[in-house]
Amino acid sequence: MKILIASSYADSWNSVRPEAEIFIQMAKSGHTVTIVTQAASEYVPRFLKHGIKIINCYPKHKICWQTIKTIRNELVQSDYDIVYAMTSRTIPNAAFACSNLPVKLVTYRGTMGGLSRYDPSAYLTHLHPRVDGIICIADAVKEVVQKQVWIAKDKVATVYKGHDLAWYEIPMADLNEFAINNDDFVAICVANARPIKGIEVLLEASHLLAKHDKLHFLFIGKNFDKEPYTSLIAASPMKKRIHVAGYRNDVPELVAASNLIVLPSLADEGLPKTVIEGMALSIPSVVTTAGGCKELVVNNQTGFVVSPGNARELAEKISTLIMDRNKAESMGLAARKRVQEAFTLEKSVTEHLAFFSGLLSKDK
Repeated sequence: MKILIASSYADSWNSVRPEAEIFIQMAKSGHTVTIVTQAASEYVPRFLKHGIKIINCYPKHKICWQTIKTIRNELVQSDYDIVYAMTSRTIPNAAFACSNLPVKLVTYRGTMGGLSRYDPSAYLTHLHPRVDGIICIADAVKEVVQKQVWIAKDKVATVYKGHDLAWYEIPMADLNEFAINNDDFVAICVANARPIKGIEVLLEASHLLAKHDKLHFLFIGKNFDKEPYTSLIAASPMKKRIHVAGYRNDVPELVAASNLIVLPSLADEGLPKTVIEGMALSIPSVVTTAGGCKELVVNNQTGFVVSPGNARELAEKISTLIMDRNKAESMGLAARKRVQEAFTLEKSVTEHLAFFSGLLSKDK
């Protein structure tokens, strides 16, 4: 199979690795892979090492004539089977580049909200008439997409991004910089703070959890130093044990040093990568039923799944694991086993290729 990928790999190594390794495995399996991306990206040398052709191009806008021309020239010169466009910028440009060509166009959908038949801009992306198939990051996302698209329901599929446990053989971060001791219990929350992430609910829960004097919250991400979060943290009886670290490049190491991941989202979660990383690192999670979170965490086995917006329920589950660290440890081990069984790189590659093959077979 000959596959052209249009995506961005300009983010950090850890962030892009689950996606990038899918295409490296495809190339290692004998498929011809070309990637249209930023040539300066950190992952490009690894792509090249495995025989993947790199075309240095990434759209500056949702309609970028230079990108359209670049992709179309490549498609005209070579006989590709699949074009797989993975970002909000590459999808519309790839769609126009594929116009009147026999190649199958597949798009990637990683988020829950923002797709509607009544939104004209949606017809530049997943609702573009040139789109042949859509791969979604989670079943929760697939359900939303299937309600909006015009193509047949079987052309919308879920394929989880796979992970390799070997990626997570990493050292733990030193939490002494936050005045956190080895016998403390650290609940880490990784998110860019905004209303839909439910941070206010977690801070409300902190009032019920203050009695646990070993509990610390570690917030990683942007906007925690802005209102209303600064006032809510200042008002918490745990304020001296709430640590705002901002944006960090060592998130996996910080997760590895923690005891629990907390994601109190209210809605619109796809498949949170930080939760998967925590599972691979044997860290249990407390998440809500928002989006794909409930597909990751098996309630009462690898963590707890609670109702969105319920501070008391959130506090109760966190408290359960603080008081029973053996339970927290056993849940973490079960979470790692779940990654090993259900979220492997090999499974992701196999399911991608099966979906591509299915689209191609319909023409035969």
